[in-house]
Amino acid sequence: MSSDIVRVSTDDPAFEDAMAVRIEVFVEEQGVPEEIERDEYEAESEHFVAYRDSEQTDAVGTTRLREKDGVAKIERVAVLQSARGEDWGRKLMAAAEDHAREQGFDEALLHAQTQVQGFYETLGYRTVGDEFDEAGIAHVEMGKPL
Repeated sequence: MSSDIVRVSTDDPAFEDAMAVRIEVFVEEQGVPEEIERDEYEAESEHFVAYRDSEQTDAVGTTRLREKDGVAKIERVAVLQSARGEDWGRKLMAAAEDHAREQGFDEALLHAQTQVQGFYETLGYRTVGDEFDEAGIAHVEMGKPL
């Protein structure tokens, strides 16, 4: 069985697959209020959806990428609980970073939940700020040269 990571826009039907993953992970699993999960940055972001199957019927993860203050900001990295441990997070991050490089960015930033800070460290990210609260969850800002 082959798999795909696709880049979508907010007017692409696959965008709803990305949102479904985010709702399940952030709203249902982590308790983030639904009204702040979808925000004003959706339209200006590049969205990536990971599919377990090449027919793109089994969405298992998502992330988004946008420009913020001249750097690539990677946000909303989410993988369904049933698909964790299958390298989807690494694949999504690679797709977002590759696209950022193609767009001319030389640095990526993200806000990592402290519980997965170690995952981002394995990808070369380093903490660049103090711990802070975002949507009721402890986070740290992390950066990486691209």
